[in-house]
Amino acid sequence: MGLEQQLDQTLTRAIKDKDTRTAEVVRMIKTRLAERRTAKGFAGKVDDALVLDVIGAYRKQLQKALPEFEKAGDRAASQVAQIRFEVGFCERYLPKGLDEVAVQALVRERLGALGITDVKQVGRLVGDIMKTHKGQVDAADVKRIAEEQLKG
Repeated sequence: MGLEQQLDQTLTRAIKDKDTRTAEVVRMIKTRLAERRTAKGFAGKVDDALVLDVIGAYRKQLQKALPEFEKAGDRAASQVAQIRFEVGFCERYLPKGLDEVAVQALVRERLGALGITDVKQVGRLVGDIMKTHKGQVDAADVKRIAEEQLKG
């Protein structure tokens, strides 16, 4: 069963169980998936990779918004709780990311393999790693770790 069908089943179950929080998250993901499907120039098919990409992008957006809501304090407590719930929901579908030590080891290995010794070449390294580890690492983390290792 594909991820899109799993989302459909999850939505149906959430509606039956009157689980509005889960239903809202699934509806948002399905809306973003529909937007991607109808985007100008999209000629591909909706497969699990596309669904994972949509879920990952949504999670990243939520993670960026979370600090702003946390700054609002008690006034935004319910929104903070909802955002955390949505991030957790998204993470159930996404592949597990690499921890900091694993990313450091990966960056060190790719730096040597690509022969990169200058901070100006970090973009090439980030592109190389993102091709093979998309969804498992964050590009900003790779860039930060590579710069630290090169300055070193």
